[in-house]
This record gives sequence, C-alpha cells and structure tokens, in this order.
Amino acid sequence: MPRPLDRYEDLKRILSQMGSAVVAFSGGVDSTFLLKVADDVLKGRVAAVTARSCSFPARELDAAAEFCRSEGIRHEIMDSEELSIPGFCENPPDRCYLCKRELFGKITAFARANGYDAVLEGSNADDDGDYRPGRRAIREFGVKSPLHDAGLTKSDIRELSRGMGLPTWRKQSFACLASRFPYGERITAEKLSRVDRAEQFLLDSGADFSQVRVRSHGDLARIEIPPESFGRALAMRQEIVSAFKGFGFRFVSLDLAGYRTGSMNATLPDEASSAKEGRA
Repeated sequence: MPRPLDRYEDLKRILSQMGSAVVAFSGGVDSTFLLKVADDVLKGRVAAVTARSCSFPARELDAAAEFCRSEGIRHEIMDSEELSIPGFCENPPDRCYLCKRELFGKITAFARANGYDAVLEGSNADDDGDYRPGRRAIREFGVKSPLHDAGLTKSDIRELSRGMGLPTWRKQSFACLASRFPYGERITAEKLSRVDRAEQFLLDSGADFSQVRVRSHGDLARIEIPPESFGRALAMRQEIVSAFKGFGFRFVSLDLAGYRTGSMNATLPDEASSAKEGRA
C-alpha cells in the first residue's frame, strides 16, 4: 500500500498539471491541507472561496479568514443562503445536492470570471463509504477532488498536516449544521441557531471534547461525543441540561453509541442510502 508521503507526492503531481485554481474552502482539516498544498505547488496562483450562511458557524468563517490572511492567500467570501434554495428547508434526502449545486455554481462562475483554470474541493478517500449526494453537483460542474484522486485518507491528511505545521491537524471534523436534523424535518434559521449555540456551549465548556455533534429531533437534543468523553459530560450534566433548555430544547440525551459521521443517514430508506449517485 502507498504510504502517506507517496500519496502526497501524487497530490502534488495532480496539482502541478493545473495552471491555477480556486479552492472551495471551509477552513476544515481537508480543505485547509488542500489549499496550502495547492498554493505551494501553484506558486500563489490560487484563491480560496468560503460560503457564508446560517448553516456555517461564525467561528468557522473567522478561522478560514484568519488562515488565508496568515498565508497571504486571496480569500473571497460569498453569501450562499441555503434556506432560500427551493426545497432545501424541507430537508429531503438530496438536501446536500441542492446546496452544493448552488454553491459550486457560484464558485465556478467566480473562477471563470477571474481566469482560474480549475475549481477544487476537499473530499478524501474515506468519503467513499458514506451517502453523499453532494458528489452529484461536483460531477455536474466538473469540480476536481485532488485529495480523493491521490488516495489520501483523513488520517493521512492529519499526519501530513501535522508535519507541515498546519493548525488544523487536530481540528474536529465539521459538517454543515443542516446535517443535524433527520431527513424530512423542516429546517429553519431558528433551529440552526439553536444547534449552533448548543455545540458552541460544549466546545467552550472546558471539557475538551475531541468531537461534538448535537443532533436535533424536534424538542430533543441528542449529544454525540466519543465514548471516552462520556465521563466529562456526565460530570457537568446539570450545566448541560440547563444551558440546552435555555436554547430551546425540552429534552437532552447522550447517545450511548458515541460520535459517528453521518448518523442521520440511518433514517434513509435502503434504496436511497445505497444509490450510486449518492456515493462519494
């Protein structure tokens, strides 16, 4: 099996074939690594584009902007309000496709207007194992996925990011706040804000949770953290319950299965979750 450094060299070769590029940049582990390597390989002929919306926490936008400032990378912030996209608020199984279609349409137009040769996004090789309808939009707009093409996994990216001194090498994985709701439950700005505040409370609690999700089921909050963090959460049980009720939840639960990506996909019909067009 190729080692992370071999895959890293493959990534650089893939990027070197592009004259210039725009990176869809969330400030997360994958897109930060991709942006940094692309900027190094393409000698600055790179721009980052970040979408600003109510499903993207302000803390993430601020971190993305700060990274680009520190690296001297051109950074464009585009308003991309998902709640105005027809059908998005109804939270259908292809919600992510609706969002990505709107986002990559805007980024592709920006790249074309500013003379960039390619649009890049940060899917990695591990993303093949989950239901990801947004991949359909990536194909439709011809967006490239160099990390995936090089065979880089999340652990590879963290290891390489650490070696490069990137601040995101230990950062929690993040998905847009809309992913916190069961498919079919209507999404509103108020619900997104409630989840955002709940997750921010846990992140700011001092308990040093390595990963946090607050899944929203109507009036019930289902907290997902790694099992090794359960003791810390239980030690501050009263504080969590009080805060969450202040945010508008009536019931607060701790998911004994622990944190896992895409847990809401368990609510999908089998035929939807196994559809080829939804695979990363």
